[in-house]
Amino acid sequence: PPMSIDIRHSHSLPHAKARKAVEEVAKKLAERFDIEYAWDGDDLHFNRSGVDGKIALMKKELHVTAKLGFLVSAFKGPIENEIKRVLDERFT
Repeated sequence: PPMSIDIRHSHSLPHAKARKAVEEVAKKLAERFDIEYAWDGDDLHFNRSGVDGKIALMKKELHVTAKLGFLVSAFKGPIENEIKRVLDERFT
């Protein structure tokens, strides 16, 4: 079965700032893991070969979900750590 990432992160930022911070997370993933991303409403979808995920931006919480294909499942730790690191940085 594909591995998945499921991270919930509460936040108290105003909407525009939260959106900007979510985009920072996506930029870091793009730089490190060659991932593409695009907004769809308040969901930021990100993907590359073997990675399909989204960051849902809600009023008090972010919800990051991703499915990782077999070949990139080895990256689960690094991808997860990178997401958490940037969330902690941007949403404190």
